[in-house]
Amino acid sequence: MKTVAIVSFLCLLAAEVQGQNRYPKGRCFCADKGVDMVLQKVIEKIEIIPPSPLCGNQEIIVTLKSAKRKCLNAESNFTQNLIKRALHRMP
Repeated sequence: MKTVAIVSFLCLLAAEVQGQNRYPKGRCFCADKGVDMVLQKVIEKIEIIPPSPLCGNQEIIVTLKSAKRKCLNAESNFTQNLIKRALHRMP
């Protein structure tokens, strides 16, 4: 009976360890800083994702006309100017 209790405890312990979060920093869409520049004529949509509990970084993701998505470097001058122009166009 003691063996059954120990095996049961070890199974519960293994299930708890397996269920722990592998990504303590959160899950960001962008794996790295991103590109500094993209041709404006190929940009279809701009997404600005603010920092959140899951990802501490502000992320700027552009969808290109070819349906590809690229992450932009949020600190680059190009990205900052792109955001300013996009905000001015909003109604």
